[in-house]
Amino acid sequence: MQVIKIHHPYDPELIPEGPVVLAMGFFDGIHRGHQAVIKTARKIADEKGVPLAVLTYDHRPEIVYQQYPVGGVHYLTPLPRKLDLLEQLGVDRVYLVNLTSALSALDPQKFVDQYLVGFHTKVAVAGYDHTYGADASLANMAHLKDFAKGRFEVVTVDKMTLQDNHKIGSTRIRQLLDSGDVQAANELLGYYYQTSGVIVHGFARGRTLGFPTANVAWPEAEWIPTIGVYVVQLKIGDRWYDGMASVGRNVTFGEHNEKTLEINLFNFNQMIYGENVQVRWIKRLRGEVKFASVDDLIAQMRLDQHHSKLTLQNLKALPGQILQ
Repeated sequence: MQVIKIHHPYDPELIPEGPVVLAMGFFDGIHRGHQAVIKTARKIADEKGVPLAVLTYDHRPEIVYQQYPVGGVHYLTPLPRKLDLLEQLGVDRVYLVNLTSALSALDPQKFVDQYLVGFHTKVAVAGYDHTYGADASLANMAHLKDFAKGRFEVVTVDKMTLQDNHKIGSTRIRQLLDSGDVQAANELLGYYYQTSGVIVHGFARGRTLGFPTANVAWPEAEWIPTIGVYVVQLKIGDRWYDGMASVGRNVTFGEHNEKTLEINLFNFNQMIYGENVQVRWIKRLRGEVKFASVDDLIAQMRLDQHHSKLTLQNLKALPGQILQ
């Protein structure tokens, strides 16, 4: 997959010759709604015998349009993960656009002229709620055909909902992760949510309790599920290992501790400090509890391990899952 970085105003020499089908969106999470957009564009590209290109951005629009939030900006799919998922979906080319004030100041017609037409778009495909400028009342899919002026076709992909009529969207997925409901988030994603990190030294308490843990330091920009105990899998190298994770502050051992991610891997005995890893989030078992004694904590961890193993024994691909 070719990745072309674009900064406004861009050099036209960067753009390869020849028509493309262009899918547009920020695509944080690459959830089932995003997948529908890209699959639609892929099908059209195949029918027309042209490459599938994606126009996406290097950071969330809030950085340009809003005050920078306390605690920073977090992503369901940081850029490397997003590009990996786009490649898995069969994208041929990604136009990675640096979203800046100068770019956002373009009126919709100029954006279409310079970017969609400039990228040699034959068919533009996006979700029903996609916008491409600061004025969403104009820079939306309803007006794109007018801005196209017959130079390319426009295909709008309808909203996807679940049986409870909830829209499949990145905002909803973030809310579910913040509440710990990773199972519901996974249903919206169409794959098991995944984060990354590096194995670092911790306090080694788990080893003394009979549950040694791998301590994962995660990138600041990644969206980590809320505090609790989870069924997970950890990828080290090319292999996934079963385990259970604690996201918490170790309240049994004192107040005001830093939040950590500790993973107990089953039937595992290797030194893995410094390994770059991925965490696959399967299910939340419970919240964090301050136990009256270490013995009570150990008893609960045994139960957590039992329930985790049962969950992992019955683990199946999600309906329609195509991504790993």
